[in-house]
Amino acid sequence: MEVIPAVDLLGGDAVRLFRGNFEHATWRRPAEDHVDRLVQAGARRIHLVDLDGAREGSIRLDVVSRLLARASPARVQVAGGVRDSETVRELLDAGADRVIIGTAAFESAQSLPAFVRVAGDRLVVAIDVRNGRVTVRGWQSDTGLTVDEAMGRCRAAGVTRVLCTSVERDGTLHGPDLELLRAVVDWGIPAMAAGGIRSAADIDALAALGCEAAIVGTAVITHPEALLT
Repeated sequence: MEVIPAVDLLGGDAVRLFRGNFEHATWRRPAEDHVDRLVQAGARRIHLVDLDGAREGSIRLDVVSRLLARASPARVQVAGGVRDSETVRELLDAGADRVIIGTAAFESAQSLPAFVRVAGDRLVVAIDVRNGRVTVRGWQSDTGLTVDEAMGRCRAAGVTRVLCTSVERDGTLHGPDLELLRAVVDWGIPAMAAGGIRSAADIDALAALGCEAAIVGTAVITHPEALLT
């Protein structure tokens, strides 16, 4: 079971938002400092999200590229404002280990296959769920898709990995939504979990459920060594 610390970028800082609310940052530090601390604590992979890119529709390649270099030797999976195949290629060329798409994955029923052709098993599809529906555009818009509908599209397109986030639990330390995650894992596509994860016990519960990794944001701020080693 892999534990992956999250670095959410807003402006030039790493932040933690409460339930994805851009107006409610519960923590803020210079992004470079936070990345350095995670690498020193033993992180082998980092989950890097450009929140500005997610909201505005265009990832900041210059900012992300600097942090990709800073994070070495840790591998980095990148998300936030990746809307086309060319951006996926640019991120992979810049050193990203994986690229995560959400909004672009669900623009239409035909969106996903082109991304799979470009990135193969280095593509991850974000299944960000609020009130039972998949959300996009920095969690600000409801697609109307259920989890099963979104997962069905992923399977049909040949997606090899998904990341499921419970938006209501993100940043709350209220524990993961095991019922939601069970519904995703049951599709048989390797799944990473995010939202509300607070402890080693939560990570054990996710492992027992069949998740392959846990994305941890708020909990890792206070005691990174305890969760990453």
